[in-house]
Parts: sequence; C-alpha cells; structure tokens
Amino acid sequence: MTHPLIAEALDGPIASLIDGEMVAGGGAAITLIDPATEQTLGAYPDAGAALADAAHRAAERGGAAWRAMTPTARGATLARAATLIERDAERIAAVESLTAGKPIRDARAETARVAEMFRYYAGWADKIEGRVIPVASGHLNVVTPEPLGTIVQITPWNAPVFTAGWQLAPALAAGNAAILKPSEWTPVTSIMLGRLLIGAGAPKGAVSVIAGFGHTVGAALVADRRCGKAVFVGSVAAGRKVAALAAGAGRPALLELGGKSANVVFADADLEAAATAALGAIFGAAGQSCTAGSRLLVERPVYDAMLEKVARGAEALRVGPPSDPDTQMGPVHSARQRDAILAMIAQAQADGARLVAGGGALERPGCFVAPTVFADVTPEMRIAQEEVFGPVLAVMPFDGEAEAVAIANGSAFDLAGAVWTRDGAKGLRVARALRAGSVWVNGYRTISAQSPFGGMRGSGYGRSSGAEVLAEYTQAKSLWLDAGAAAPAFGYGAPGR
Repeated sequence: MTHPLIAEALDGPIASLIDGEMVAGGGAAITLIDPATEQTLGAYPDAGAALADAAHRAAERGGAAWRAMTPTARGATLARAATLIERDAERIAAVESLTAGKPIRDARAETARVAEMFRYYAGWADKIEGRVIPVASGHLNVVTPEPLGTIVQITPWNAPVFTAGWQLAPALAAGNAAILKPSEWTPVTSIMLGRLLIGAGAPKGAVSVIAGFGHTVGAALVADRRCGKAVFVGSVAAGRKVAALAAGAGRPALLELGGKSANVVFADADLEAAATAALGAIFGAAGQSCTAGSRLLVERPVYDAMLEKVARGAEALRVGPPSDPDTQMGPVHSARQRDAILAMIAQAQADGARLVAGGGALERPGCFVAPTVFADVTPEMRIAQEEVFGPVLAVMPFDGEAEAVAIANGSAFDLAGAVWTRDGAKGLRVARALRAGSVWVNGYRTISAQSPFGGMRGSGYGRSSGAEVLAEYTQAKSLWLDAGAAAPAFGYGAPGR
C-alpha cells in the first residue's frame, strides 16, 4: 500500500507522467523505503523501454507546441509554475522529507529555492538573443540561438526536488522539451513538479517525468536519437555510462558528478565562523551532497584548536527524525548507503586515521550514522581521496599556502572548495589557485540559480545554472540573407570553406 501522503500528493499510486497523464510501467517492482524507519512507503513498476519511447513521442509533440509559443508566453508559464510551487510548498516539502529522509526545515528551504529557480529563468525566456555579423560577402548574417529539442535529465536521490527544478527551469526557458528521470528511489516530488508545470500552462508532453531504473528506462531515454542532450547528476561511474550512451547516439552530455571538496582554514581565520561553517558543510544533508566539505585542511598552528571545535560540534548536533523541525541531521538515504559509509569509516581507521567523534551507526531504527570526524588524515588515505557521500569529515594539517593548494588540488574531484582567512589578498590568491568550479572565501556552499555551477575534470563538465546554462541548452544557427551581394558562380562563397 502506498503511504497516504504520497497517494494524496499524486492522487493515486506512483507512476510516470507522460503526455499529461499518469501511466503505469510494466517492469520489475521498485519499493520505496522510509530512511528514518526502514518501513515501506509504497511500490511501483519500472517504466521500462516502452514508456521511454512514449515519452519521446510525447516530447516531440509537446516540444513543438512549446516552441510555437512566444518566448514571453513561455516565461509567463514558468512564472505561474513558480507561484504554484509556492502554493503547494508545504506538501512538496513534506513528501521530500519523507521519501528522501531530509530534515523538514531543509526540505522547506529547498522547495522555496525551486520556486526561485523558475521565477529567475522565467525572466530569461524572452532575453535569449541572437546577433548580426557584418560578414565580408555583404550578406545579412543573423545568428539565432535554437533549442536543442528534447533534453533527457537524470537526477539523484539526495536532493530530488531541488535538482529537478535546477534542470527543468533553464531547459524549458530555452525552448526545449524535457524528459526528467529522477532516481527510482525518490520520484514523487519530481512528478509533483511536472504536474504543476502542466497546470501552469506547459503543453502536455513538453514535460514528462519517468519513474524507473537508470539501467532500463534511463538508458533507453539517453540512447534514443530523439534525445537532443543528456544531463546527468550523480556518481562518476554512472555519469560516464550516460556520457557513453549519449555519444553513441551522437548527442552531447552535461555531467555534474561527485566531489571531495577542500575547506581550507588558515591560522588567521575566524575559527568560530570557520568551524560552524565546516559542520554545516559536511553534516548538512548527512553529508550526502556533491559539494560536501569532506576535507578540512587546517594550518598547523591552529590545527588542534580547530579539531577540538569541529569534534565537539559534531557530538552536539541534533540527529533525529526528518519530520522534527529541530533536527539538524537526519538519516542517510538507505541501508545500502549506511553500510557503504560504515565500510569507509572502518577503512579510514585501518589506514591510521584517528577517530575523534562518531564512527558508527546510531542505536535506533532507521539508517542513521553518527556525525564522524577523523584527525591526522594524510593525502594518500582512501578517506582523503574517495567520496564517502555521508557524514564523515577528514581533518588534515598543512604548512603554508603552497602545501594547502597542493593537498586541495590532489584529489580526482574538482567541484568546489573554500578558503578561510582575514587576509583578503591571500583569500583571493588561494581561491584562484584551487582547481574547482565553485570556491567560497569565508563562507561555504552558497549557490544560486543566477550563478554558474559545475565541476572540472573528475567532477564533470558543463554548467547547469546562471546565464551560462542557456548556452548548454541552445545551439547557434547561422542564417544568410542575400542583401544584393553577387552570388558566387559555383562552389562556396569566398572567402569560405
């Protein structure tokens, strides 16, 4: 039986949203588990390849209708969607908290941010402009940004509604249709968001949300030549598979992958502020965030003092049920995730890292891991190199700027980082030296739809927000209008190709 909150939110059982209708799949059963209790929330059948085809067919029809609307009308639709999200925010947040195990106060904040995303990109819809090039031939050469067509977007379980909004809003603003494939473990709030978009006036089929496994329906969606671009948010291993499938179909991909972000604290920093931010950076979302500050690099003169602050802060965190407004950290998402985190903790101890806080599962029902802090971590340790995706902090000492930058840049991931210092010049100097897509100075994990976000190297490629993302979702078309110039006798015009 489906949990009453989910059944009420969807007006029935979990299914895929295709062409404006809820359509049940025909594949293997997928069971949703409450991370806080490990009780069943409901089950639904995998969408499968047949519904992938149906979604692409619907996107071709709905996408054509969406592109036929004026950019101003598309923007107005996205603005109405933002208003509907705000109207239903409490229900969306409650479902997000239940299915993702996210503290309710975090779920409320993230739902509010989704409304902001749609309002921001609503303003961009009629401002995606072309240009005129004064070509030597005398033609009127007009370059127009054209939608790519149907964007297939695959999003993870750690922040379902946030990542759904982060992907859908700019893709739609640029005039594309979108097929969203959320994690099979957390599809509900994404389906709710898709229904609100249709309620706001998006044509049926312009937005589909497919509930199912990545290796079945996700792979079928990406490998289809009707896919204009594939977007993936998640693990490095899965992202590489998605990119390979897209390449096989001759299509581009945008990848937002993992991180092992370095939070660098110099001796002249405000240690109280840095420690408070460090706790939020790693224990927010139970460490299940691509930008989690999982490596805390501390200059040696203040290493012991900083370690004491974060260790005691970790022990004082309020860990509890996601529905409690006072909960600061909830469960990790699943028993499988919990066990993987505990294995990493055991490996860190075997490698010689010193455990100073936490270190195990909590003795209560649900998938809870204690906020964990390791000291004296060295750069070659596995805990310093691999993404744990859980509430585990590795604290590492350094001597001077050069060593701090070398350690920070010594990871295979290049998504985010931070620098703490009262010296403005040093803060800027080190921030620019860090190899990461986002770097904060005297702060951590502030992101906005208005600013570009994405990784480098092992953390992916492309930018999924800001004005920059509009280039990800459009392609330039060059239009040549004869303005009275003499036509070439044969071949290409000169000069040319």
